[in-house]
Amino acid sequence: MKKIKLGRTGMEIPNIAVGCMRISGKSENEVENFIKTAIENGLNFFDHADIYGGGKCEEIFSKAIHMNDDIREKIIIQTKCGITNGMYDFSKEHIKEAVEGSLKRLNTDYIDILLLHRPDALCEPEEVAEALNELHTSGKVRYFGVSNHNPYQIKLLQKYMTQPIVANQMQFSITNCSMVDVGLNVNNENDRALDRDGNVLDFCRLNDITLQAWSPLQSGFFGGVFIDDPRYKELNDMLQQVANEYNTTKTAIAVAWIARHPAHIQTVTGTTNIKRLTECAKGAEIEISRKEWYDLYKSAGKNIL
Repeated sequence: MKKIKLGRTGMEIPNIAVGCMRISGKSENEVENFIKTAIENGLNFFDHADIYGGGKCEEIFSKAIHMNDDIREKIIIQTKCGITNGMYDFSKEHIKEAVEGSLKRLNTDYIDILLLHRPDALCEPEEVAEALNELHTSGKVRYFGVSNHNPYQIKLLQKYMTQPIVANQMQFSITNCSMVDVGLNVNNENDRALDRDGNVLDFCRLNDITLQAWSPLQSGFFGGVFIDDPRYKELNDMLQQVANEYNTTKTAIAVAWIARHPAHIQTVTGTTNIKRLTECAKGAEIEISRKEWYDLYKSAGKNIL
């Protein structure tokens, strides 16, 4: 499995993270087989959040992997907090309580990476910094990041934090890539020239913050997988054409498209289908050409000026 650097930590991680949002709908045996397949394919980075399955995803995961000290040393666990009861909460009390809850459900003494899950409009960065400092000093969390944050939200947090922000998880796929669109449409009067996120792609690259792509196969905001979706016929035709060149699948090429970007983006899978997970793992190893990357981009309905 191809490795990338996690921010400025020097830590090497797989360029695929196994998203665990949907495992609460599976039996313990199914989850055990799913995790086993992931690890066999070099995927030892698991992405959680305290709200996934109302906390059940973390609990099922720890039981299915038969968590113990030996296993814990071989895997990387990332979880998120900050979404609760129809609102966002970055208060010191909530962050610390959320981490304690995740530690208990995951049956572990520490979390490798904690992400703040979507911005809190009432965020008090000094209070966030206090919580993160205490969690880091106690050894309960090793590294910190954010999810769905723009550059100024990150800079505001970083002003008060002692530890660096090492990751930012954003929605990104061939069909949902406004981070790329804005850079290709500078100084043009069209919708793709609109800067919707403060040029977060270049900001993260400049500041050594690892970008993580959630919903890498989704169209819209949870609009369904675009693979084999008749609404994306041209894209699927191009995916198949490129897949044929590499003797692989359309799913693998969709992941290869993300992996090809020089920002070294980590793809966060959302599937619980073992076959699709294996295809994602294979895609992360494929380096498509520049022309193939642009052909795929254009086939999703994007214009190159």
